[in-house]
Amino acid sequence: MAKEKEDKKVKKGAYSAEDITVLEGLEPVRKRPGMYIGTTGTDGLHHLIWEIFDNSRDEAMGNFANNIEVALLPGNRIRVVDNGRGIPVDMHKQSKVSALETIMTTLHAGGKFGGDGYKVSGGLHGVGASVVNALSVYTRVDDISIFKEIYFTWEKIVSHLRQQAYLVKGLRITVLDAREYKNDIPTEDVFYLNDLQLEIPSTSFYFEGGLVSLITFYNQLFKSVHKNIFYVEKNTSEYETVEVALQYIDDLTSRIIPFANNIYNSEGGTHVTGFKTALTRIINAYGRKNGLIKDSEENFTGDDVLEGLTVAISIKLREIQFEGQTKAKLGSVEARGMVESVFSEAFEMFLEENPEDARAIISKAILALRARKAAKAAKDSVLRKGILEGMTLPGKLADCQSKSSEESEIFIVEGDSAGGTAKSGRDRRIQAVLPLRGKILNIERARLDKALTSEQIKNLVVALGAAIGDTFDIAKLRYHKVIIATDADVDGAHIRTLLLTLFYRFLRPLIDGGFIYIAQPPLYKIKKGREIFYAYSDEEKTKILGDTEVDEGLGEPSEENEDIEPVKVVDKKAKIKASIQRYKGLGEMNSEELWETTMDPERRILKQVTIADGQEADKVFEILMGTDVPARKAFIQSNARRANIDI
Repeated sequence: MAKEKEDKKVKKGAYSAEDITVLEGLEPVRKRPGMYIGTTGTDGLHHLIWEIFDNSRDEAMGNFANNIEVALLPGNRIRVVDNGRGIPVDMHKQSKVSALETIMTTLHAGGKFGGDGYKVSGGLHGVGASVVNALSVYTRVDDISIFKEIYFTWEKIVSHLRQQAYLVKGLRITVLDAREYKNDIPTEDVFYLNDLQLEIPSTSFYFEGGLVSLITFYNQLFKSVHKNIFYVEKNTSEYETVEVALQYIDDLTSRIIPFANNIYNSEGGTHVTGFKTALTRIINAYGRKNGLIKDSEENFTGDDVLEGLTVAISIKLREIQFEGQTKAKLGSVEARGMVESVFSEAFEMFLEENPEDARAIISKAILALRARKAAKAAKDSVLRKGILEGMTLPGKLADCQSKSSEESEIFIVEGDSAGGTAKSGRDRRIQAVLPLRGKILNIERARLDKALTSEQIKNLVVALGAAIGDTFDIAKLRYHKVIIATDADVDGAHIRTLLLTLFYRFLRPLIDGGFIYIAQPPLYKIKKGREIFYAYSDEEKTKILGDTEVDEGLGEPSEENEDIEPVKVVDKKAKIKASIQRYKGLGEMNSEELWETTMDPERRILKQVTIADGQEADKVFEILMGTDVPARKAFIQSNARRANIDI
C-alpha cells in the first residue's frame, strides 16, 4: 500500500501539450542569452562586438574589403564600418521582407550556408547579427535587462582586433575611442570617423607578415632559442588552408594561439591536437636519426617539446564545426589530419635545412625532459612527506571544521600578527587560516623542482590538497575559496603578486575555475559620535564624512595609533566630533574588526581573480616578475600615471 500511495503522489502533476512553450523570433536569445554569447558578463558583452566585426572580417577574407573601422561612441554604442559589399537589401523570396531585415531579425539566416557568397568564413550558424540585435536596445548595443554592467574595455577591444589584423594580410583595422565626443559625430551617415577633423584617440593595425608578425609580437620580450621562425602556409584544396608559425624562446611555459576561420579558439580543438601529435613525433624522430637523443634516453613527451614554444595555428575550412556559438573549441574532425600532415612535412624540411636551429630545439627539449624528471622527484618527495610521513597539514595552518570543500575557505595572510588576529576572528566551522612568513619565492623563472624547495610554497600546496604539476587534481581541492589577504601597502602588494604568479604558472586551474579571491580590507575606520563606519576607498571616506572638515589644529594623534586624524563637523549645533583611523595592515585590526570588515561572508568584499586575456596576462607576468629589467622599467614608466600610490 505504501508503494501504491507513493506512485499516486508522483503522478499527481499533469503534463500536456499546453505546457510546451514555443519561443518565436528572437525571444529564445533573450530568454537564454548564455547559449548564444557564453555569458551575460563582460566577456559576453564584448562578444557582441566580435559577432559584428566578424562579418566585416569575413568580407576581407574573401578579398571584398581591406579597411575596417571600429569606434566606441557615446551612450555605450559601438560602430563598425567596412568598405566591403554591405548587406543585400533586395526582397528575400522566402521571408518576404528585405534580406537586411531577414538577417537582423531571423535566427539561422545568413550568407554562410553555401552558395558563392563566401568561400570561407567564421560564421556558420547564421545567428550572429540577429543575436546582437536581440540583445540590444539600439541596433544601428546595450540592454540593461540582459547585461548588468555596460562598459566596453578599450584594451580588450584593441587586443582582440590586433590579433585579427595579423590573420588577414593586407587588412587595415582602425579602432577609435570617441566616447567623449557627444556632439561632434553624425549618427546616420556611413563614413569613417577617422576622416573627420577631430583628434579622436585611435590606433591602427596593418601587417603583411601574418602569423610570423604575430609570433614576433608575442616573443618580443624573450630571448629566442633559435634564429629562424618556422612558417608554413598550404592550401589543401580550393577552400581549405593550413597556416602555422612557431618559435622557441628561453621560457618555461608554452603559448599556443589557435584559430579556425580566423576565430580564436581559447579551448583549442582538433587542429591543436593534430599539431601536438606531429610536433612530438617529428622532434623525437629527428633527434634519434641525427644522434641528438642517446639510445639510453627516453623519448620526449608532449610537455617536453612544448616548453618555451610560441605557436600560432590557423586553419580555414569551407564546412566547419565549433562547439557552441562562442566557438571556443574547434570540433571539425578533418582538421586534425590536415594540420598533422601539412605541419609534419614542412617541419621535417625546416629541421633538415636549418641544422643549427634543430640542435637548439632538441637541446631545449632535453633540458625540459631532465627538469621534468627532477621536478617529479621533488614533487613526489613533497607529497610523500605530506601524506605518508604524518605531516598531513602544515603546523601553522588553522584548519576549519567542515569537511565540505564547497563551503570551506582558506585565508592566506601575511605574517603571524595578522594570522593570530584572523584565527581569533574567523568562523572556525568554514574558515581556515594559513599565515605566510615574509615573501614567497618568485617562481616566474623557476622550474617546479626549485619552487618546491620553498617551505612556504610546500606548506601552501599541502594545505590546498590538490597536489601540483601533472598530478594536480582539482577534485581534491580542500577549499573552494582561496582568499589572499595581505596588507594595503607596497610589501602586501608584492606578496599578493608573488602568490598570483605561483597560481598562474603552477596552479592555473585554480584561477580558471574561479577559486582565487583577493580580500578587500577597509582603508579607514571612521568614528562619528557613537557611530562607526568603514571606508574601502578615499571616495567612500569623503561620502561618509559628508560636510565635515579636517581640522589640523584639533590635538595630536594618539599614541595608540599614529594614523588617527582629528576631524570636526561644520554643523556646530550638532557638536559631533569625528576621527579617522587609517589601516596599513590587517594586524592593526582586532579580531572583531577583521571579522566585520574582511571575513564575514555577509558583509565583506571579495574580488574574484579571472583572466580575460591569457596572452596579455602572460606578457605582464613576464615583464613584472621576469629578468628583463629594462622592459620592467619601461612598463612602470609608461603606466605610472595609472598607479594609486600610497606613501
